[in-house]
Amino acid sequence: MSSLKDQITEDMKTAMRAKDSERLGTIRLLLAACKQKEVDERVVLDDAAVVAIVDKLIKQRKDSIAAFITAARQDLADKEEAELKVLQAYLPQRMSADEVLAEVKAIVAELGAAGPGDMGKVMGVVKTRLAGKAEMGTVSAAVKTALAG
Repeated sequence: MSSLKDQITEDMKTAMRAKDSERLGTIRLLLAACKQKEVDERVVLDDAAVVAIVDKLIKQRKDSIAAFITAARQDLADKEEAELKVLQAYLPQRMSADEVLAEVKAIVAELGAAGPGDMGKVMGVVKTRLAGKAEMGTVSAAVKTALAG
């Protein structure tokens, strides 16, 4: 079984052969971000770390799209949208909101958390368990719901 980083590298080679410059640019951007993290932290990235980088890049794209639409720059928004689609292909299957809430409730019960004051403690555990499996905005809302009820 090959790692996610190997898969991304193979996709880059395929995009080069197909002369798909837009896809190639996005993949190179992703590989550069991975390499930067490896150099900065002197580590070899595992799949979870690569997924975290992809998540970060996707969030940046979504923020950029919103800013470009607000500024009436549809051409730039379309470019970011294309990059977003390429990046999303590297994410694992996401959990539904109901699955996230069920998982969060289990973690809250496991930790014995009892109220909004324990949010930080719960989020620390939830982030490690659900990294890459769910969008953190959904997770945060689920934690607030679980601790409020």
